[in-house]
Amino acid sequence: MSMRRFLGKGHDRGQVTIEFLGMTPVIIVTLVLVWQCVLVGYAYTLAGNAADEAVRAGTAVPRGARQGVCQEAGLKHLSGSWTGEVACDGTGYVHADVKVHVPVLFPGSISFPFKAEGHAGAVEEEKH
Repeated sequence: MSMRRFLGKGHDRGQVTIEFLGMTPVIIVTLVLVWQCVLVGYAYTLAGNAADEAVRAGTAVPRGARQGVCQEAGLKHLSGSWTGEVACDGTGYVHADVKVHVPVLFPGSISFPFKAEGHAGAVEEEKH
């Protein structure tokens, strides 16, 4: 068998397939990491929005009913399978803290040990 025939055209068939199969795990891991970053960012967005809505609801009610109304409004704005905790307090200046559980890959599944936090505050409305 001559060297020319051994190195000739057509002896690298399937090379692209082998290279693609080798890169497939890298592509999948990259997509999973990007998706997880999107979920972390969305958790912070939800926490901030829920804190805004909670403090808005909390400033419109008397102090005695504030925690319940505030908590209900904050949790209402956590969509679907997202879970979290809402706390409101303050006199004169009301503030709400929301902690949203950051899911691993899918909301409603297991969560990371850290939570996305949102904070909002507003001056209490005066009743005339």
